[in-house]
Amino acid sequence: MIKDTAVQILLEHFSEGMVRTIVDVLIEDEREECAKVADEYADGLERNYSEIIADAIRARGDSK
Repeated sequence: MIKDTAVQILLEHFSEGMVRTIVDVLIEDEREECAKVADEYADGLERNYSEIIADAIRARGDSK
């Protein structure tokens, strides 16, 4: 199922505000999971590119 189809199904059953909330939570969860992958590479090391990448991924949510 593609994103647009999923959003359309949700809009048929929930308000637009509720759908936006659900989508925002899913996006934030996925962003955090991606950042955790980078964190695993950085574990035990001094600040390196992996940690910088994890910070950049997390910061994407702050730019809203």
